[in-house]
Amino acid sequence: MGWARTLASGQVCRVRILDVATGSVRTVHVDDAVLLEAPNWTHDGRLVLNGAGVLHRLAVDGSTPPEPVAIDELPELNNDHLLAHDGETAFLSANDGNIYRAPLAGGTAVRISSAPDDRYHFLHGISPDGRRLAYVSLRLAEGWENATIHTVGTDGADDRAVTVAPGPDDGPEFSIDGEWIYFNTERFSTVPGHAQIARVRPDGSRLEQLTFDDRVNWFPHLAPTGDRAVYLSFPPGTQGHPADLHVQLRLVEADDWARSRVAVELFGGQGTINVNSWSPDGRELAFVDYPQEGPG
Repeated sequence: MGWARTLASGQVCRVRILDVATGSVRTVHVDDAVLLEAPNWTHDGRLVLNGAGVLHRLAVDGSTPPEPVAIDELPELNNDHLLAHDGETAFLSANDGNIYRAPLAGGTAVRISSAPDDRYHFLHGISPDGRRLAYVSLRLAEGWENATIHTVGTDGADDRAVTVAPGPDDGPEFSIDGEWIYFNTERFSTVPGHAQIARVRPDGSRLEQLTFDDRVNWFPHLAPTGDRAVYLSFPPGTQGHPADLHVQLRLVEADDWARSRVAVELFGGQGTINVNSWSPDGRELAFVDYPQEGPG
């Protein structure tokens, strides 16, 4: 559908790794041709990213350049994707509005969403038992203010609404024990765009607000160890989650969301951490920034 993002003139994207313990950041890849987005981290030491509407693999140490994954029967992708627990399968959101399952090594994709064609699916989370996906449900004709959270089986069956319109809600991700879905929402504010982090039970009960500040907070991602989380924080007044802003990655320790701290300040936003990009051991975090004057 031609929605894939591209770099501006003089802009590069940098795939980077944060060491949470030391606070150090290393750059593993710089690209001035393809705008790479939204890293996932595989168990065998690779990153999976979106670029130009195609899935790419990249060694975490940057020893080889990004490699497109050859997947048949797959429309142009957006940057919402995640990995199954088997380490061999990817679940992918495409720009036709549907969710697909495909081999991470390449092969043929299978569409698993079966909702009406006017409903878009933006995929973000997978349950700890690997049986259900959490996604944002949106009918474009109704606008983003009615975006809500749904879950569905990994086979496309048993689609359930978790939240109901109006929202907007985005970025749903299961907790490590599967008891909560963390997400960002504007339900607690009358100011357009003032998203905060929240959580809700998968059955839609016990909605709780977790962040309470004047910044605009998106995409909570829990480490696989369960002891920390990260989220993307935009400047006050930001509407949506646009690209090319001075933003923060904020770290949460021991589920203490009231005491989050700035881990990294960067130029980015959209594409930086749209999906969970923690390392399997929870010690490092992959992200992407987009400086406009080269890698320096």
